[in-house]
Amino acid sequence: MALTRAEVEKVALLARLRLTESELATMTEQLSQIVGYVDQLSEVDADGIEPMAHAVEVVNVFAEDRVEPSLPRELALANAPRHNDRGYLVPAVLGE
Repeated sequence: MALTRAEVEKVALLARLRLTESELATMTEQLSQIVGYVDQLSEVDADGIEPMAHAVEVVNVFAEDRVEPSLPRELALANAPRHNDRGYLVPAVLGE
Protein backbone atom coordinates (compact mmCIF):
# COMPACT_ATOMS: atom_id res chain seq x y z
CA MET A 1 0.00 0.00 0.00
CA ALA A 2 1.60 3.23 -1.11
CA LEU A 3 0.88 6.46 0.70
CA THR A 4 -0.25 9.44 -1.30
CA ARG A 5 1.35 12.84 -1.11
CA ALA A 6 -1.88 14.21 0.41
CA GLU A 7 -1.72 11.63 3.22
CA VAL A 8 1.87 12.56 4.01
CA GLU A 9 0.94 16.26 3.96
CA LYS A 10 -1.86 15.55 6.45
CA VAL A 11 0.48 13.60 8.75
CA ALA A 12 3.01 16.45 8.56
CA LEU A 13 0.28 18.94 9.42
CA LEU A 14 -0.87 16.88 12.41
CA ALA A 15 2.74 16.53 13.59
CA ARG A 16 3.25 20.28 13.14
CA LEU A 17 6.07 19.71 10.63
CA ARG A 18 6.84 22.20 7.93
CA LEU A 19 8.29 20.20 5.03
CA THR A 20 9.83 21.55 1.86
CA GLU A 21 8.79 20.12 -1.51
CA SER A 22 11.88 17.88 -1.67
CA GLU A 23 11.37 16.71 1.93
CA LEU A 24 7.74 15.97 1.16
CA ALA A 25 8.72 13.87 -1.86
CA THR A 26 11.38 12.01 0.14
CA MET A 27 9.03 11.38 3.07
CA THR A 28 6.28 10.13 0.76
CA GLU A 29 8.65 7.61 -0.78
CA GLN A 30 10.20 6.49 2.50
CA LEU A 31 6.91 6.20 4.39
CA SER A 32 5.40 4.24 1.49
CA GLN A 33 8.31 1.78 1.74
CA ILE A 34 7.74 1.40 5.50
CA VAL A 35 4.01 0.81 5.07
CA GLY A 36 4.77 -1.68 2.28
CA TYR A 37 7.09 -3.60 4.58
CA VAL A 38 4.43 -3.70 7.31
CA ASP A 39 1.95 -4.98 4.71
CA GLN A 40 4.31 -7.91 4.06
CA LEU A 41 3.91 -8.93 7.69
CA SER A 42 0.18 -9.47 7.15
CA GLU A 43 1.06 -12.28 4.72
CA VAL A 44 2.54 -14.37 7.55
CA ASP A 45 0.19 -17.01 8.96
CA ALA A 46 0.05 -16.15 12.67
CA ASP A 47 -3.00 -18.22 13.60
CA GLY A 48 -2.48 -20.00 16.90
CA ILE A 49 0.56 -17.93 17.83
CA GLU A 50 0.24 -16.23 21.20
CA PRO A 51 1.12 -12.50 21.24
CA MET A 52 4.37 -11.60 22.99
CA ALA A 53 5.28 -8.64 25.16
CA HIS A 54 9.01 -9.06 24.45
CA ALA A 55 10.99 -10.54 21.58
CA VAL A 56 13.02 -12.63 24.01
CA GLU A 57 11.77 -14.35 27.14
CA VAL A 58 12.41 -12.19 30.18
CA VAL A 59 12.50 -13.93 33.53
CA ASN A 60 12.78 -12.27 36.94
CA VAL A 61 13.96 -8.87 35.77
CA PHE A 62 13.33 -7.22 39.14
CA ALA A 63 15.91 -7.17 41.90
CA GLU A 64 14.96 -8.58 45.27
CA ASP A 65 13.56 -5.98 47.66
CA ARG A 66 15.92 -5.44 50.58
CA VAL A 67 15.84 -2.93 53.40
CA GLU A 68 19.14 -1.06 53.45
CA PRO A 69 20.34 2.00 55.33
CA SER A 70 19.54 5.34 53.71
CA LEU A 71 22.05 7.98 52.73
CA PRO A 72 22.67 10.26 55.72
CA ARG A 73 20.79 13.55 55.40
CA GLU A 74 24.01 15.60 55.62
CA LEU A 75 25.51 13.78 52.62
CA ALA A 76 22.28 14.02 50.62
CA LEU A 77 22.17 17.80 51.16
CA ALA A 78 25.92 18.39 50.78
CA ASN A 79 25.82 19.46 47.10
CA ALA A 80 22.45 21.23 47.17
CA PRO A 81 22.74 24.92 46.23
CA ARG A 82 20.16 25.82 48.91
CA HIS A 83 19.00 23.70 51.81
CA ASN A 84 18.04 23.82 55.45
CA ASP A 85 18.31 21.16 58.14
CA ARG A 86 15.35 19.22 56.70
CA GLY A 87 15.67 19.27 52.89
CA TYR A 88 16.24 21.08 49.62
CA LEU A 89 15.04 24.65 49.19
CA VAL A 90 13.57 25.40 45.77
CA PRO A 91 11.80 28.44 44.30
CA ALA A 92 8.05 28.54 44.85
CA VAL A 93 6.10 27.34 41.83
CA LEU A 94 2.53 28.01 42.88
CA GLY A 95 3.05 31.37 44.52
CA GLU A 96 3.94 32.36 48.03
